[in-house]
Amino acid sequence: MEEGLRERKKRETRRRIADVAMWLFMSRGFDNVTVAEVARAADVSVNTVFNYFGTKEDLFLDRRDDLRELRTRVVRERAPGESVVAAFRRDFFQALDEGDWRYGFNEGAEVWGRLVGESASLAARARELESEIEEDLAAAIAEETGADDDDLTPKLVAQHILGLTRLLGRHYTLRSTAGEPREEILADLRERARAGFDLLESGIGDYGRRPLGADAAEDGEAAGDEEDDHVEGDQR
Repeated sequence: MEEGLRERKKRETRRRIADVAMWLFMSRGFDNVTVAEVARAADVSVNTVFNYFGTKEDLFLDRRDDLRELRTRVVRERAPGESVVAAFRRDFFQALDEGDWRYGFNEGAEVWGRLVGESASLAARARELESEIEEDLAAAIAEETGADDDDLTPKLVAQHILGLTRLLGRHYTLRSTAGEPREEILADLRERARAGFDLLESGIGDYGRRPLGADAAEDGEAAGDEEDDHVEGDQR
């Protein structure tokens, strides 16, 4: 359906307010900017700002709805024969190669991360958004797989996938903030991502299994010696 003039103007107004707000936040810090200042800079009223954004934090997280939709779309649009994990692997590496924002690999992502870390209210809202995305993804997985309402598997899968992608995104942000060369970070991140997705696809059942080597044998001998000591003590 073609977008009408009214809808287009509303979308453009919302975009302008969000862009102005982000420029102010990045220039001065989230907690140092008021909604009234955003309204003045965007040439709108404070009421207009709140007509588009429920809170000041929502001004910063203006793409939250897009982010929630993008995660569920990965599941709903996966190819025939493609698992949920495989679909996210494909989408993740595509974003990594393109420097796309949806996993935090765009230019300036480290600034975004720094601003979130500097504001308690913004960090709290970001955590709420992560929970919302996780719930959305679990619901999409359950619907796509026909899982029962009491089946915890969709939630477990969603937690593992999003936990990995968040961990990789934060690793990228930390190293970018430290000033490391982008290409070096990306090359290393690709290896870490491959290992992480391999682990999700194969399962974690064998991860951390203690090898039956010399150390294990020594532990067994030590346990045997202790048992002998106890026996000798009882005999005495």
